[in-house]
Order: sequence, then C-alpha cells, then structure tokens
Amino acid sequence: MKSALLIPIVSCLVATHALAAPPSEKRVSALILPMDKGSEALTLKIESFANEALNEYQGFKVRTSDDLFGVAADEEAAASLKRAETGFKESKAAFDERNYEDAERKLRATIKEYGKAVGAMKNCGNLCDSVAMFGSVLQARGDVEEAKIAILDLLALSPTFELDRKRYPQNFLALKAQVATSRNAQLRGSVTVKTKPSGARVFLNGELQGYSPHTLQTLPIGKHLVKIERPGFKQLGLMVEITPEDQEITSELTATSGYKAFDALMDRLAGEALKDKGGGTMTSVANSLKLERAVIGVLKEANSESTELTMAYFDLKTGRRIAIKRVAFQGDEFGQLRGEVERMVNHLVNSEGSDKVTRSADPLDNKGGTEEWQGEDRGGKNVNREKKSKGGDPLDSASGTDDW
Repeated sequence: MKSALLIPIVSCLVATHALAAPPSEKRVSALILPMDKGSEALTLKIESFANEALNEYQGFKVRTSDDLFGVAADEEAAASLKRAETGFKESKAAFDERNYEDAERKLRATIKEYGKAVGAMKNCGNLCDSVAMFGSVLQARGDVEEAKIAILDLLALSPTFELDRKRYPQNFLALKAQVATSRNAQLRGSVTVKTKPSGARVFLNGELQGYSPHTLQTLPIGKHLVKIERPGFKQLGLMVEITPEDQEITSELTATSGYKAFDALMDRLAGEALKDKGGGTMTSVANSLKLERAVIGVLKEANSESTELTMAYFDLKTGRRIAIKRVAFQGDEFGQLRGEVERMVNHLVNSEGSDKVTRSADPLDNKGGTEEWQGEDRGGKNVNREKKSKGGDPLDSASGTDDW
C-alpha cells in the first residue's frame, strides 16, 4: 500500500521540480569595435566594464574576450621557463653544498633564462630565490658591490621577500638590511609601455596596472617583470631594468588567426550594429562565437578632445536590435568611464523588460550624483548572481572561432 502511494507522490514532486527549473541562460557578450587608432586604447577597458555590467543580470552567461579569443601562450617563453626551473634546482643544490663557483655560473645562466621566460610567468616565483642566492654567492666570493646590485634587483622584484635565515649567512642578511636603507634603494624611475595595437593589459610583477599606453611611475631601481596581454594576441613578457632616467618601450603584438578573422569582419559588423536589424556578418559572428545576445559598441574619436561611443543591444538569433544609445566622453581622467558604461548597458538591457533585474530597495543606492549628465537610470546594478558550476558545459573551453 505504501509503495502504491509513493509512486504518484514522487511523480508529483518531479513534475513540480520541472516546472520550477530556471530557464536556460543566454550566452551574451560585449563587443567593442574601434573605428580609428585614437579610440583603440580604450577598447578593452570599455569592453571589460560592459561585461561586468552584463554579469549583474540573472539569466546571462557572459562570455568575455578572454573566453572568445583567448590569450595565446608564448611558447618560447614557456620553453625558457622550463629550462630556468631546471637551472634553479641545479643552482640550489650547488648553493646548499657551498660550491659557490659552480653556483655562480649556474645562477647567471638561470637568471638569464628567467629573463626570457617572463611571458610564461605569473609572478617572481623561483626567480626571486635565484637572485637572492646569486647575491649571497657574490658576497661570499668577495664581489660585494655586485652583490648589492643583486639585492637591489631582489627588492625591486619583491620588496617583501624574506630570506631564509637557516640558508643564508648572517653577513648576507646584514648586507640586505644595509642596502634596503641605502640611498640607492630610495631612487625611483618610470617606464612608459606602448603596444601595437594599443589597449593591452599591462602587468607589473604580476599585478595589473592599466592599459597601454601606460606609464609605470615611481618604480624602485632594479629589475621588474612587465607582462602584456590582449585577448586574441600572443602574450608578451619583458624583464625591464629601471634606472633614475625615464624610459619607453614599444612592443608589437602578434594576433592569432581567430582574431585576424574577426578583425576582417569588424568594419562590416560595425555598420550592421548601427542599423535597425543585423545582417549576415552579425549572424556569422554569432554562430562562430556561440552567442545569443550581444551589446555591440562602435567607438570612434569625435574630435581631439572627446570620444563617441554608440552601443546597441541585439538578439543575435533574429538580428533584431532591441535598443541603442550614444554618448560622448572625454577620456577617463577621473575614473567616471566605468559608471558611464554601466548606465549605458543597464539602459539597453532594461529596454527589453525591467523584470530582468532585481533593483535595490533604496532609491538612492548606486547614485553617483551625476545621473543628469546622461539622464539614465543605472537600473540593474546590485543583482547577486548565483555562482554556477563550470563543469559540464561543452562550450566553456571553446575559442568560438573554429567556424572562421
């Protein structure tokens, strides 16, 4: 009797669960298209802000440029890193055995390999240990002045690096303390990082600093790790020697075949984004990138002082343009660009229906005091998206450019 009753109850629960299941997520992305060299530097920054705003909406699975195009690994840097790690192990063994002549020779080669491996490194890692051992070996062999230079490099790479008191002699610990308080340790310099194309992310010693062209200011003299990344391009890393004189480095980035295919469609895609309905190019991009919705922005210099951004929100399955908005702004001197982009995205998405987003109960929440400049409600900010498992989705690892 119990089994007979259990079957309809279970069936009812399954049916109720099926009715309560959330709708499938729409794959959405912000694609910002620069129409001239002047607007190119802001492209990735604006795209990042727009995707952050889209990420506040339930029912969206946001695909960033990193997801769509990826950052191509520097295979040469990876090979150098592998050699450097092998050299580090051998150098450490010689150092621990106090075979300082052999250790010095191996450490010089190891540090040189690390210098070519920056593009494959996330942080200082074993490079800092190698530089510390190198300084200690130089002091042990009587070259105190070169040991001080090695310590300056170590302080530049990692100001908080702690020496293992069990491995390093007391006189080297004392020398490090002396150098850290010396006049040379107080000297500063700067380096301006430029890239072709501009707008790449610039990392210093593993930390994101900004987008190229970008000036890294007031850096301690010595060696620093500068890494450059832009979705759709090969990553690049440099070990830069900072001196009291200002420097400038310019690097040309190498595009992947997938990004070249997208770049070839950019002008036609921008033309369709300004029309009431998308066309064949938009359909091709949607299919290749596996997207259902997109905020497509057309970015161009209005004049020497301002930039014009036109954003349109499209249903890519039908090509229907849901909404469009245009603003002009002057750079990002006071950090206001993020708010401007958020307002634009919220205006576009909410044009399809305000039920897409949960608003704050406080009418003044998220008001920056500048709303009248653009006349738009920021709308959907402050939605707490549920964390979703990354497993099980066959498109999570797809580059989205296979069809091209």
